[in-house]
Amino acid sequence: MRKISFRNDVLPLKNVLYRLALRITMNREEAEDVVQDTMMKIWDRRDTLQDVESIEAFSLTICRRLALDKTKKMSRQDESLDQEDYGPQASSLPTPDERAEQKDMVDMVKRIVDSLPEKQKTCMQLRDFEGKSYKDIAQVLSITEEQVKVNIYRARQAVKQKFNENAEYGL
Repeated sequence: MRKISFRNDVLPLKNVLYRLALRITMNREEAEDVVQDTMMKIWDRRDTLQDVESIEAFSLTICRRLALDKTKKMSRQDESLDQEDYGPQASSLPTPDERAEQKDMVDMVKRIVDSLPEKQKTCMQLRDFEGKSYKDIAQVLSITEEQVKVNIYRARQAVKQKFNENAEYGL
Protein backbone atom coordinates (compact mmCIF):
# COMPACT_ATOMS: atom_id res chain seq x y z
CA MET A 1 0.00 0.00 0.00
CA ARG A 2 1.11 3.53 -0.61
CA LYS A 3 2.01 5.95 2.14
CA ILE A 4 -1.00 8.11 2.99
CA SER A 5 -0.31 11.69 3.92
CA PHE A 6 -2.83 13.41 6.16
CA ARG A 7 -2.09 16.78 4.58
CA ASN A 8 -2.19 15.65 0.95
CA ASP A 9 -4.76 12.83 1.05
CA VAL A 10 -7.16 13.59 3.92
CA LEU A 11 -7.36 17.38 4.24
CA PRO A 12 -8.48 17.89 0.61
CA LEU A 13 -11.56 15.77 1.42
CA LYS A 14 -12.91 18.29 3.92
CA ASN A 15 -15.34 19.90 1.45
CA VAL A 16 -16.74 16.54 0.35
CA LEU A 17 -17.09 15.51 4.00
CA TYR A 18 -18.78 18.80 4.83
CA ARG A 19 -21.36 18.41 2.04
CA LEU A 20 -22.17 14.88 3.20
CA ALA A 21 -22.46 15.96 6.83
CA LEU A 22 -24.59 18.97 5.85
CA ARG A 23 -27.00 16.80 3.87
CA ILE A 24 -27.43 14.49 6.84
CA THR A 25 -27.52 16.99 9.73
CA MET A 26 -29.25 19.85 7.87
CA ASN A 27 -27.31 22.28 10.04
CA ARG A 28 -24.11 24.14 9.14
CA GLU A 29 -22.64 24.23 12.60
CA GLU A 30 -23.38 20.56 13.24
CA ALA A 31 -21.88 19.64 9.86
CA GLU A 32 -18.72 21.57 10.70
CA ASP A 33 -18.51 19.73 14.02
CA VAL A 34 -18.96 16.40 12.26
CA VAL A 35 -16.15 17.20 9.80
CA GLN A 36 -13.88 18.25 12.65
CA ASP A 37 -14.68 15.06 14.57
CA THR A 38 -14.08 13.03 11.41
CA MET A 39 -10.68 14.65 10.90
CA MET A 40 -9.78 13.99 14.53
CA LYS A 41 -10.76 10.31 14.25
CA ILE A 42 -8.72 9.93 11.07
CA TRP A 43 -5.79 11.71 12.72
CA ASP A 44 -6.00 9.36 15.67
CA ARG A 45 -5.79 6.43 13.24
CA ARG A 46 -3.03 7.92 11.09
CA ASP A 47 -0.62 5.10 11.95
CA THR A 48 -2.96 2.48 10.44
CA LEU A 49 -4.06 4.43 7.33
CA GLN A 50 -1.66 2.49 5.10
CA ASP A 51 -3.95 -0.53 5.52
CA VAL A 52 -6.91 1.41 4.11
CA GLU A 53 -7.70 0.68 0.46
CA SER A 54 -9.59 3.93 -0.22
CA ILE A 55 -8.96 6.85 2.12
CA GLU A 56 -11.95 8.69 0.64
CA ALA A 57 -14.37 5.82 1.30
CA PHE A 58 -12.88 5.38 4.78
CA SER A 59 -13.32 9.09 5.54
CA LEU A 60 -16.85 9.23 4.14
CA THR A 61 -17.83 6.20 6.23
CA ILE A 62 -16.60 7.83 9.42
CA CYS A 63 -18.27 11.13 8.52
CA ARG A 64 -21.58 9.44 7.69
CA ARG A 65 -21.65 7.51 10.95
CA LEU A 66 -20.77 10.57 13.02
CA ALA A 67 -23.41 12.66 11.22
CA LEU A 68 -26.08 10.02 11.74
CA ASP A 69 -25.15 9.78 15.42
CA LYS A 70 -25.34 13.56 15.78
CA THR A 71 -28.70 13.64 13.98
CA LYS A 72 -30.11 11.03 16.32
CA LYS A 73 -29.01 13.14 19.28
CA MET A 74 -30.59 16.27 17.84
CA SER A 75 -34.33 16.54 18.15
CA ARG A 76 -34.52 19.34 15.60
CA GLN A 77 -35.73 18.00 12.26
CA ASP A 78 -37.51 21.02 10.87
CA GLU A 79 -34.40 23.08 10.12
CA SER A 80 -33.65 23.82 6.50
CA LEU A 81 -30.70 25.15 4.57
CA ASP A 82 -30.40 28.86 3.86
CA GLN A 83 -31.18 30.13 0.37
CA GLU A 84 -27.49 30.41 -0.54
CA ASP A 85 -27.04 26.65 -0.12
CA TYR A 86 -29.33 25.87 -3.03
CA GLY A 87 -26.63 26.73 -5.52
CA PRO A 88 -26.42 29.17 -8.39
CA GLN A 89 -29.52 27.89 -10.19
CA ALA A 90 -31.78 29.28 -7.42
CA SER A 91 -30.34 32.80 -7.58
CA SER A 92 -29.89 33.06 -11.36
CA LEU A 93 -33.60 33.13 -12.18
CA PRO A 94 -34.70 36.44 -13.63
CA THR A 95 -37.84 37.27 -11.60
CA PRO A 96 -38.68 37.05 -7.91
CA ASP A 97 -41.75 34.93 -8.71
CA GLU A 98 -39.65 32.42 -10.60
CA ARG A 99 -37.08 32.38 -7.80
CA ALA A 100 -39.81 31.73 -5.24
CA GLU A 101 -41.27 28.95 -7.37
CA GLN A 102 -37.82 27.39 -7.82
CA LYS A 103 -37.17 27.60 -4.08
CA ASP A 104 -40.50 25.90 -3.36
CA MET A 105 -39.65 23.12 -5.78
CA VAL A 106 -36.19 22.64 -4.27
CA ASP A 107 -37.73 22.59 -0.78
CA MET A 108 -40.26 20.01 -1.90
CA VAL A 109 -37.59 17.75 -3.43
CA LYS A 110 -35.47 18.16 -0.30
CA ARG A 111 -38.40 17.14 1.92
CA ILE A 112 -39.08 14.15 -0.30
CA VAL A 113 -35.43 13.04 -0.25
CA ASP A 114 -35.31 13.51 3.52
CA SER A 115 -38.37 11.28 3.91
CA LEU A 116 -36.69 8.35 2.13
CA PRO A 117 -35.37 5.38 4.10
CA GLU A 118 -31.83 6.08 5.34
CA LYS A 119 -29.99 3.74 2.93
CA GLN A 120 -31.88 5.02 -0.11
CA LYS A 121 -31.35 8.62 0.94
CA THR A 122 -27.62 8.15 1.54
CA CYS A 123 -27.10 6.23 -1.72
CA MET A 124 -28.94 8.89 -3.68
CA GLN A 125 -27.06 11.74 -2.03
CA LEU A 126 -23.67 10.16 -2.60
CA ARG A 127 -24.42 9.27 -6.22
CA ASP A 128 -26.55 12.16 -7.47
CA PHE A 129 -25.32 15.04 -5.32
CA GLU A 130 -21.72 14.04 -4.65
CA GLY A 131 -21.05 12.14 -7.88
CA LYS A 132 -19.53 9.09 -6.18
CA SER A 133 -19.12 5.80 -8.02
CA TYR A 134 -21.20 2.75 -7.15
CA LYS A 135 -18.05 1.07 -5.85
CA ASP A 136 -17.25 3.96 -3.50
CA ILE A 137 -20.82 4.08 -2.22
CA ALA A 138 -20.76 0.33 -1.62
CA GLN A 139 -17.57 0.71 0.41
CA VAL A 140 -18.95 3.61 2.43
CA LEU A 141 -22.18 1.78 3.29
CA SER A 142 -20.66 -1.72 3.52
CA ILE A 143 -23.10 -3.15 0.97
CA THR A 144 -22.71 -4.61 -2.52
CA GLU A 145 -22.71 -2.50 -5.68
CA GLU A 146 -25.94 -4.21 -6.74
CA GLN A 147 -27.60 -3.14 -3.49
CA VAL A 148 -26.40 0.41 -4.14
CA LYS A 149 -27.96 0.37 -7.62
CA VAL A 150 -31.24 -1.01 -6.28
CA ASN A 151 -31.38 1.61 -3.51
CA ILE A 152 -30.67 4.43 -5.96
CA TYR A 153 -33.30 3.17 -8.39
CA ARG A 154 -35.92 2.89 -5.66
CA ALA A 155 -35.02 6.31 -4.25
CA ARG A 156 -35.30 7.97 -7.65
CA GLN A 157 -38.62 6.28 -8.35
CA ALA A 158 -39.99 7.36 -4.95
CA VAL A 159 -38.83 10.95 -5.44
CA LYS A 160 -40.31 11.08 -8.94
CA GLN A 161 -43.64 9.65 -7.80
CA LYS A 162 -43.96 11.89 -4.73
CA PHE A 163 -42.85 14.96 -6.68
CA ASN A 164 -45.47 14.33 -9.37
CA GLU A 165 -48.16 13.75 -6.72
CA ASN A 166 -47.24 16.97 -4.91
CA ALA A 167 -46.99 18.96 -8.15
CA GLU A 168 -50.41 17.68 -9.19
CA TYR A 169 -52.03 18.76 -5.92
CA GLY A 170 -49.87 21.80 -5.30
CA LEU A 171 -47.16 22.50 -2.76
